[in-house]
Amino acid sequence: MLAETDVVIVGGGLAGLAVARRLHRAGVPWRLLEAGDRLGGRVATDEVDGYLLDRGFQVLNTAYPRLGTLVDVDRLDLGRFTSGVLVRRGDRLDRLVHPLREPTGAPRTATADVGSLLDRLRFAALATGCATLPVNRLLAAPETTSEAALRRAGLSDTIIEELLRPFLSGVFIDRELETSSHVLAMVLRSFVRGRIGLPARGMAALPRAIADPLPADLIELDNPVAQVAPGRVRTQAGDIACRAVVVAVDPPAAATLVPGLDRVRMHSYTTYYHSTDTPPLDEPILLVDGDRRELVANTVVISNAAPTYAPAGRHLVATSVVGPQPPPEPAIRRELERLYGRSTADWTHLTTVAIPNALPAAPPPQGRLRKPVALGEGLFVAGDHRDSPSIQGALASGWRTAGEVLAALRPS
Repeated sequence: MLAETDVVIVGGGLAGLAVARRLHRAGVPWRLLEAGDRLGGRVATDEVDGYLLDRGFQVLNTAYPRLGTLVDVDRLDLGRFTSGVLVRRGDRLDRLVHPLREPTGAPRTATADVGSLLDRLRFAALATGCATLPVNRLLAAPETTSEAALRRAGLSDTIIEELLRPFLSGVFIDRELETSSHVLAMVLRSFVRGRIGLPARGMAALPRAIADPLPADLIELDNPVAQVAPGRVRTQAGDIACRAVVVAVDPPAAATLVPGLDRVRMHSYTTYYHSTDTPPLDEPILLVDGDRRELVANTVVISNAAPTYAPAGRHLVATSVVGPQPPPEPAIRRELERLYGRSTADWTHLTTVAIPNALPAAPPPQGRLRKPVALGEGLFVAGDHRDSPSIQGALASGWRTAGEVLAALRPS
């Protein structure tokens, strides 16, 4: 069977949906093929016994530039986290917050026993520069690793090891902080300029909102693609002839479908979900381990930010670990008892979610965070491995790829 359209989009993750939205606005015929039974790719939510369990702890940043192009953020009904972190060091819990977002917490942040006052001032200067300087200037700066950039900013080993490494390892899924300093600059920019939150109906609400304006009959689920070639896509149901093909699947699958495409190293991440009737904290704030034990990247009482994530009278705790070999749940439970400073004996382990291909690695050089998406002969590739490794990167890549497709299809 041979069906025809202008553009076939392979993959219904955030990048593929962003491609479809821009093509749809432009009035270009398209079809989207998704191998799984849902849209969203790595952004997914399972509903289990009244709990919303995202496929790994993820958050949405309101400062992502491409987000507002595609969704009405207010309609997601975000439950917001405190703009800051708690740091466990021995028997202390130090609270460091964004002084403009949380002005009442500024004095406590200034006197926190995490690094020195000079450290905190230097980090504030680094983050403020990332938030206020033009993006082009940030991306023209000499590129290095994130760790080297933090040290170049004059930050001490103490604040890097006790605050920034544990915090950023959860963001980049990279405990070594080998991630490009250009990615670091964009992340700091978004944290300073935006707010972090969760949609009331789980992170899966994001791809649903992006897909909402699209005609359902142009989206085919449970339709894996076996082969792509210039002008043709092969599926189990038959071939589809087209003028352009956009491969918007995860990097390992993309490298399989498109021979010659560079293989991207992927970072692994595991999230442990526990429920309890008494929350170990009353605040929706991320807790990181400043004791340099390098086991837990972060933990948070999700239901403090978004009560819809847990049934009435219960609370949901998400704890994330970086790396391909996650420890057994009892070891995590012991760490949580130390981090929160209270017993976890009555907590219920709901599930452990392991994501072996959670996020593309982004070591230098990443340049201006824009890798080529046009492969020639009407083949294109989209995804966060072509921009920055993030939700913003996936959305921006899809939008940019659609622009190049439109330019290629435009009559000369």
